[in-house]
Amino acid sequence: MPKYIILVAIFMLSVPAYAEPARIIIARHAEKGNKYALCDLGTERAKALAAQYLGRGATASLFPAGHGPDAMLAMTMHTIDTITPAAQSWNIPVIAYAVIPAKGDKDEELDEEENQRTQEAAHDVLMEPTYAGKNVVMVWEHKLIASTKLEKRFSGALVTLRQLLHLDRLAAVPVTWPDQTYDYFWIVDFAPGNSVPVSFYMLRQEFSAPFNDLPANGWEEADTTHIKAGCKD
Repeated sequence: MPKYIILVAIFMLSVPAYAEPARIIIARHAEKGNKYALCDLGTERAKALAAQYLGRGATASLFPAGHGPDAMLAMTMHTIDTITPAAQSWNIPVIAYAVIPAKGDKDEELDEEENQRTQEAAHDVLMEPTYAGKNVVMVWEHKLIASTKLEKRFSGALVTLRQLLHLDRLAAVPVTWPDQTYDYFWIVDFAPGNSVPVSFYMLRQEFSAPFNDLPANGWEEADTTHIKAGCKD
C-alpha cells in the first residue's frame, strides 16, 4: 500500500468525528428540599416546566413545530425529578448519568464522580451519531453547567458543560451559574460539522397560571423565595 494512503488512514483515525445535535437545551434542577429530593416548590417547577416549556403539548414549547425532545439527560436525583414530568409526557426515558451521594462519601470523591459523569454526557452528546441533528435536553447541577470556582479547582481538566460543549468559545455565555438562580434555560444551537455552537441565548422561565407564583428572578438577582418556602440552597 502506498505510504500516503497509510498516512491518510492514520490521520483520519486520529481526528474526532463529531456528530453534533441540532439543539441542546440546558436547565438547572428545580429547588431542592435535601440532598436527594426536591422541595414542594421544586416539584411545582418540575410540573410547570412540563406544562409550559418541555412537555408534550407545552404552551410555549422550546422545540420546533411538530418536534419534541429526542433525548432528556440528567445526573442526580434532583435533576432526574426535575425532568421526569416532561419525559413522561413524551413517553421517553430519562437518560441518567447517575451520581447518587452515599453515606460517608467525601466531598472530593463526589466532585470527581460528578465531573466524570458530566464529561461522559458531553462526550456522548457531541460525538455519538444517536444525537446527530437531534434536540437534546440536559438538566444538570448548576456548578457543573458553569462555575469559575470549579474550573479553577480542576484547572487541568474540562469539567463544566460550558467548557465541554465549547460554550466558552462564545462571548455571551456566562462563566458562572448563580447559586440562587433556578429559572433560566440556556439554549444552544449547532450546525452540522461544527462542534462549536453557532448560537446561544438565555431564556427566563416565566409561568402562567396555575404556576405564576414560581420565582422568576433575574439572572444575577438574589432571591430567597425558596428559602422562605422551606427549600435549601
